[in-house]
Amino acid sequence: MKQKVMDFYEKHYRKLMLISIAIFVLCIAVIAVHHIKTGEFIEKGITLKGGSLVTVQLNTPVDVDAIQNELRKITPEDITVKEFSSSAGAQLGIIIETTSQDATFIKDFLNKNHDVKTINIETIGPSLGESFFKQAIISVIIAFILMALVVLIYFRLLVPSGYIVLCALGDILFPWAMLLLLNVKLSTAGVAALLMLIGYSVDTDILLTTRVIKRQGTTTEKIFGAFSTGVIMTLAAMAATGIAYLTTPSEVLKQIMMILFFGLVADLWNTWFLNTALLKSYVDRKKEQQNG
Repeated sequence: MKQKVMDFYEKHYRKLMLISIAIFVLCIAVIAVHHIKTGEFIEKGITLKGGSLVTVQLNTPVDVDAIQNELRKITPEDITVKEFSSSAGAQLGIIIETTSQDATFIKDFLNKNHDVKTINIETIGPSLGESFFKQAIISVIIAFILMALVVLIYFRLLVPSGYIVLCALGDILFPWAMLLLLNVKLSTAGVAALLMLIGYSVDTDILLTTRVIKRQGTTTEKIFGAFSTGVIMTLAAMAATGIAYLTTPSEVLKQIMMILFFGLVADLWNTWFLNTALLKSYVDRKKEQQNG
């Protein structure tokens, strides 16, 4: 069975690589279209653009959509209402995000129309939110550059190191595009998840590159030797992040786990379709040059 799979891969690895490239291009297209329509590359949450965040604990469950519609009638400001619940699925309360700097009208509306237990209001100024966003972008860029330098220093080979960096970029682009498609607004927690993803996304690529470049045997055998270990690593991490997303009542943790999960999903095809094909072509070409 293994030999049949290896033979199939030998014949079709370039076609498999095209799948990863197509997804890569689609992600860029999603981001570009969103920028053309909105002028922004990402939907920013309150913590990154300023506004008010209202966390409400309720004694009785409420209709989230109905509250959102009522609040949008009161103010022209952007309003988003989401529920948060226990691990058992019971509604604990709601979280309201608004671009308004004054959330008093929300507090008055809820106290008048619903059985409120507690209300907590956090306000972030536009300049502070913009400052957070700029610092976050700089942090991601610096982390990405440092990761690339570490990879280059370790392997001391420009081309294979470039493949790892390319795959890491693909692992970031996919959750980025998914956030836009799902209309999820990026928060400071989401930026932290992107920073974590830079580390998560390169471990399987480093494993693969180390096996292919430094071990003996045919290129395909070395790829499949890394495949079983690498896929188990990724699936285990996907299971952990998926379970955490489904069970945590925290919106902050949900966004972190969502971004990590999508990044790990993308890592499957970026590592085992794209990077393997690029490495195979590179190593086989080097062998031909040495033998010729």
